[in-house]
Amino acid sequence: MLALLMIAAGAPSAGFQDIAALDRSVSAFTGRPTGAEGGARTSVDSRLRLAKCPTVSMSWRTEAHDAVVVACAGPAWRIFVPVIRPANAPAPQPGAAPAGGSSVAFVAKAPPVIRRGDPIVIEAGTEGFSISREGVAMADAAPGARFMVKVDDTRTPVQAIAVASGRATLPGWAN
Repeated sequence: MLALLMIAAGAPSAGFQDIAALDRSVSAFTGRPTGAEGGARTSVDSRLRLAKCPTVSMSWRTEAHDAVVVACAGPAWRIFVPVIRPANAPAPQPGAAPAGGSSVAFVAKAPPVIRRGDPIVIEAGTEGFSISREGVAMADAAPGARFMVKVDDTRTPVQAIAVASGRATLPGWAN
């Protein structure tokens, strides 16, 4: 399971992050291929020389899902990968009132189903194949939210998506 989250550093230049692996990870994160609506606009620039990272984390830059933040905690680096917004998605207007004329927008936020310190089972699989690992949540998470999980026999935490209380899945896998 950890092999699914670890990005192997197989770049021709020793000591640098595999940029093609970053592209694959961004596609798995968005669920869309590079160049497709909802996916990365373009591939990550292959001229980048990022230090190898044992575990890369990904998150949305904003709630508008306009870019993916690809980050490494150690060694510390971070890049932003622009995403092609759907044609029917309204472009965010700074200072504009939300639809309906109201000047105040209320967003219902789902309560967390996972709390920091909770024991978690991370599951991934398809028909005829499944794998699971136990770990401990490092943050609170609502259903569908990403959070980090500490797995006992690894030094670095893994990223997971909350499914239900005590259950999570890996990014890119259906639950």
